[in-house]
Amino acid sequence: MMSRSYTNLLDLAAGNFAALGGGGSSRSGMRRMQRVMTVPGTLSELDDEEPANSVSSDVPSSLTSDRIIIVANQLPVRARRRPDGRGWSFAWDEDSLLLQLKDGLPDDMEVLYIGSLKVDVDPTEQDDVAQTLLERFKCVPAFLSPDLHEKYYQGFCKQHLWPLFHYMLPFSANHGGRFDRSLWESYVLANKHFFQKVVEVINPEDDYVWIHDYHLMALPTFLRRRFNRLRIGFFLHSPFPSSEIYRTLPVREEILKALLNCDLIGFHTFDYARHFLSCCSRMLGIEYQSKRGYIGLDYFGRTVGIKIMPVGIHMGQVQSVLRLPDREWRVAELRQQFEGKTVLLGVDDMDIFKGINLKLLAFEQMLKMHPKWLGRAVLVQIVNPARGRGRDLEEVQAEIRDSCKRINEEFGQDGYNPVVFIDRDVSSVERIAFYTVAECVVVTAVRDGMNLTPYEYIVCRQGIPGQSESETEVDGPRRSMLVVSEFIGCSPSLSGAIRINPWNIESTAEAMNEAISLSDGEKQLRHEKHYRYVSTHDVAYWARSFHQDLERSCKDHFRRTCWGIGLGFGFRVVALDPNFRKLNVDSIVAAYEASKNRAILLDYDGTLVPQLTINKIPSATVIRIINELCADKKNAVFIVSGRGRNSLEKWFAPCPQLGIAAEHGYFMRWNGDASWETSMQNCDFGWMQMAEPVMKLYTESTDGSTIETKESALVWHHQDADPGFGSAQAKEMLDHLESVLANEPVSVKSGQFIVEVKPQGVSKGLVAERILTTMKEQGRQADFVLCIGDDRSDEDMFENLSDLVKRGLVSSNTSLFGCTVGQKPSKAKYYLDDTNDVLSMLNALADASEQFDSDDDLGLSLDKASVS
Repeated sequence: MMSRSYTNLLDLAAGNFAALGGGGSSRSGMRRMQRVMTVPGTLSELDDEEPANSVSSDVPSSLTSDRIIIVANQLPVRARRRPDGRGWSFAWDEDSLLLQLKDGLPDDMEVLYIGSLKVDVDPTEQDDVAQTLLERFKCVPAFLSPDLHEKYYQGFCKQHLWPLFHYMLPFSANHGGRFDRSLWESYVLANKHFFQKVVEVINPEDDYVWIHDYHLMALPTFLRRRFNRLRIGFFLHSPFPSSEIYRTLPVREEILKALLNCDLIGFHTFDYARHFLSCCSRMLGIEYQSKRGYIGLDYFGRTVGIKIMPVGIHMGQVQSVLRLPDREWRVAELRQQFEGKTVLLGVDDMDIFKGINLKLLAFEQMLKMHPKWLGRAVLVQIVNPARGRGRDLEEVQAEIRDSCKRINEEFGQDGYNPVVFIDRDVSSVERIAFYTVAECVVVTAVRDGMNLTPYEYIVCRQGIPGQSESETEVDGPRRSMLVVSEFIGCSPSLSGAIRINPWNIESTAEAMNEAISLSDGEKQLRHEKHYRYVSTHDVAYWARSFHQDLERSCKDHFRRTCWGIGLGFGFRVVALDPNFRKLNVDSIVAAYEASKNRAILLDYDGTLVPQLTINKIPSATVIRIINELCADKKNAVFIVSGRGRNSLEKWFAPCPQLGIAAEHGYFMRWNGDASWETSMQNCDFGWMQMAEPVMKLYTESTDGSTIETKESALVWHHQDADPGFGSAQAKEMLDHLESVLANEPVSVKSGQFIVEVKPQGVSKGLVAERILTTMKEQGRQADFVLCIGDDRSDEDMFENLSDLVKRGLVSSNTSLFGCTVGQKPSKAKYYLDDTNDVLSMLNALADASEQFDSDDDLGLSLDKASVS
């Protein structure tokens, strides 16, 4: 169910809220989007925009190779005013990951960037700036008005998403801030501006789109809505929180559904991916599957891939800085400054999650616990300028200053300050120089997406490639040590590092002492192990791996029929078999009228009565339609259900000519006067005494689960249990039952919120086969077969339909109609939207039977009149 917000994009597209203002260069007065899309093929867009298939790129792309469009909040370009104040000068931002990842893409692949600039550009200059960036850098800038940018970036991104993704909840208005819907509206509108820039340059048949980070999580829905076969990848560079944290976000489902409009979603670590998958399970009811090493989510027939790959550094860039002549004198200067000292180094951004003060407290504790380091150990803490703002940040900055002052006053000596605090911009070469002289790097972030500081440090301690230690005095011994928080993304990759819980001050202090006390041989072994990993898993390796998986995820895009359905963030693309289409009532009525022997097999729950209704008793309308169909002597009508025979027998007592197959066909009767038959003779149900205790064990330990005991089967239901725990228990129970019942003639299967144990050889597909075989033996070979159902058990019927002609159970000209309820992936060739459509179609068939009976009666009367 949609939340009460403007998340449906209808008002957003129309610009109906005052909070957003003009929003930069956006067009005003957008018309509303169409509410529901049900036409296969490329989707239509806003009424005032060109049709999707007429969109072409303003940027020429190669005819022989693919192109990738990289969309991020900021372009990998530095911009500054010219000294004379006339115009702008631009240069590549060599530190930008977006620029560095090009090394991992195919050489012949064209790369186009879309994003914003870090500077404000006057509206009168925006066209010239955009043209320059496009021609010289293949960059397309998205210009947001200052007001929109403030609400989108400093507002929703930094006040809501960034703290929440780092496990900070807004418990009070003073810490984190309450959810502000106007900021969410600004976030979506800003994403729409980025979408419009993509539309200006996209070639949807050939281009890939790679979206980066939490600033643009609404963008995939805009893109998928316009181009339903577009190849879209997304990579999240921040942590993804556990479901207990994420579920507090009021727009939680909207963001999840937007991300699921991608083809591939990337995360740095398995923990982040696991949290995302758990959220999809708990909030959307979507379970993941792992096949041959790949994790995927089945989302309305589309498989959304999950990629787990930590990003690396750009080896070439770091090594080029190592070769700069400035580094040598800087290193010499630092070695002179810290002569006789052991340097521990921290390099962090100034924000509340980097744990800088925890590091200072741990260092203070180390000096207290191990006084041998007094006068010998120095912690150099480099702090990059803060990118955010707020009271929390100000409090952290004050704590850090107080700690530095206290430690230096308590432990300082003449010519010795234990803490050297550098709170300013530090150039790349100066930072590299500090890495070179540091004996150990300490990272105590309490939550961080990746953090590449340890990687850079390892490469710097390795020195310039190709030079031996004897060839250079600058680099020094090739050894390094790391003390890293277990809460950062790079921690799992650094197996030789000392991992710590930064909240435990004493253990962190001991880790620091251990790191600088290890033997040189041990430090060298750990360094070599780390360097092998970092040098082979660089940013190019990461980009290449992601692009290859994106290609694999999109390989079937242009082979499948896609339907866009839903509104707002509930919009999704349903990928279906090319032959899958809605059942045309006129067509089936025509085939029905032309046939002589018909088999009509109907599921019950979800087909004749809605799946979610509490009252499952068939309505008077259902009884009437079934009786009218049964009254036609050409018809063999059956209810084929998983329900027990007692319920079905009681409910359909008013239908004496109706056949019933209960418990998936284990029990069967041809009409109300016939006795019940079983599909298996002398079946031994001793296995129930073995299976039931196992199910009871899991039921007692899984709150909300129940056992349904049928005459021929046992079913364990967990739809009312905790989604994650219920699913885990179901998998465990499945393995347990398969082991216990390995030598019994039963099958153990899992379904949607169930685990079922039933005799082997019982299925709806075999029911259909049995009915058609009997009709043929009676000289009534069917020339019209209709099977309707809505769940997995009905797929057996649909699967068997294609083989009926080959096996001779029906004639070659038989009309076969396998029909599922709802637009979803199925082995059926047809679908109807819901139970109302099913009843309408069956009513049309009943009317056709009555018409034929009337015509026959009229013909008989005319014959008698002519004879007389």
